[in-house]
Amino acid sequence: MDIQVTKVLTTFCLFLLTALAEILGCYFPYLILNQGRSHWLWVPTALSLAVFVWLLTLHPAASGRIYAAYGGVYVLSALLWLRFVDQVSLSRWDLVGGMVVLIGATIIILQPQGLLR
Repeated sequence: MDIQVTKVLTTFCLFLLTALAEILGCYFPYLILNQGRSHWLWVPTALSLAVFVWLLTLHPAASGRIYAAYGGVYVLSALLWLRFVDQVSLSRWDLVGGMVVLIGATIIILQPQGLLR
């Protein structure tokens, strides 16, 4: 199996950007609805979700496989958000679960005839 490191890194970075856009698109409404923040945050909400949808079109394949692999990277991104934005310490369970999901996403991405054909 010939793995192109550049292609793997590009795909992973695209997944991270997509996850960030999705998380922001959910976080801004949380701030508005649960914390009474300014309603002007609906503008970045709409922009974040539009960027999220656009980024989905840039992924190497439009299939369930791409979304399964993206889901693993999303879980990792959500845990990083929990730690660094929400300032919540991650438990051993969070760390182990995050690693299991990321390993699963990596297996999906790197399989022969998988996402990086």
